[in-house]
Amino acid sequence: MERDNFSTVRSINQKLGHLLWKGVSKVLSVGPVPTHIAFIMNGNRRYEQNLNLVKGTGHRAGLQSMLTMLMHCCELGIKYVTVYAFSIDNFKRKPEEVKRVMDLLKFTFELLTEKSSIAHRYGIKFHFSGNLDLLSEHVLNAAKELMAKTTNYTKFVFTFCIAYTSTDEMVHAIQETCEERQCQMRELKRNGGDYEAEKPVKVVDIEKHMYMAIAPDPDIVVRTAGENRLSNFLLWQTANSDLYSTPTLWPEMNFWNLALAVLEFQRNHSYLEKKKKLL
Repeated sequence: MERDNFSTVRSINQKLGHLLWKGVSKVLSVGPVPTHIAFIMNGNRRYEQNLNLVKGTGHRAGLQSMLTMLMHCCELGIKYVTVYAFSIDNFKRKPEEVKRVMDLLKFTFELLTEKSSIAHRYGIKFHFSGNLDLLSEHVLNAAKELMAKTTNYTKFVFTFCIAYTSTDEMVHAIQETCEERQCQMRELKRNGGDYEAEKPVKVVDIEKHMYMAIAPDPDIVVRTAGENRLSNFLLWQTANSDLYSTPTLWPEMNFWNLALAVLEFQRNHSYLEKKKKLL
């Protein structure tokens, strides 16, 4: 009986919270809304340690928070959402921790492919950015399945940055640009054409080969747990992004935290727009 009462109270609280967010999002929508918001999801392990929870609980709570944030972003009309899900450097952690996180990510990808998931409810296209060759076959297959199942959606785009660092992304893009230039030279040579050997490489030549070419540069980057650094995340794309840090741990993020981040973006919006026009 007590368990039933607890479930009922929790369900009522969730519904009330959802209604409250709808009201808050309508107010926020009066001002400029970010086109692209990126999250550095920090604090999962600290959350786990603070509450003396079983290992892995923090990451599970973090993924639930991620899905909740995604839902709130969709309801606010933020078209592009990107999360720093797993850095290449995270592979240096203990093998058992890496396995726990990867198994949890695989489970999440599989959950999102189901017809009743948030992906199909909101029309979200899922994309994966990073050196995906570093992923195990079963995780990579789950990611590919999720991308295939949502490839025709266009309303929202959610990007998992997994096996990702910005430096790796830049090296990848430069390598692809050089290979493309060499292919063009060989093709012209075969056809008897001339090629300008000194033709400079432009920024757009590199940017089209970036992992994150699928989305515009972020308007705002939100980092949780009180940290103020980017940690090798979207370094190329954030030259004109607003950076917002909150002391809240990622598993504890709620719509109020998102609302404060959007308000910060709105406060700085005119300055950032002027700065972009000067480029």
